[in-house]
Amino acid sequence: MNKAELAEKLAEKVGIAKGQAEDALNALTGIITETLKKGDEVVLTGFGSFSSKKRAARVGVNPQHPEQKIQIPAVTVPKFKAGKALKDALK
Repeated sequence: MNKAELAEKLAEKVGIAKGQAEDALNALTGIITETLKKGDEVVLTGFGSFSSKKRAARVGVNPQHPEQKIQIPAVTVPKFKAGKALKDALK
């Protein structure tokens, strides 16, 4: 399911226009992104939690030239941890 299909399902379920559902979805993803950029966590009880995690810098190997070492910089990555209700629903 892509974003447009999700917006359509949301519009049907809530009884709003598809455009309003798309706006709500865009607002939700924007808020989650802004919160993660600040280093905070977003918790949707029962569904899961979104957080950001720092991945340390490390030395890697160039796959085309295995003898050549490359420096991989530190980076912040998004992380999602599923909640109990979501895990139980998928069992």
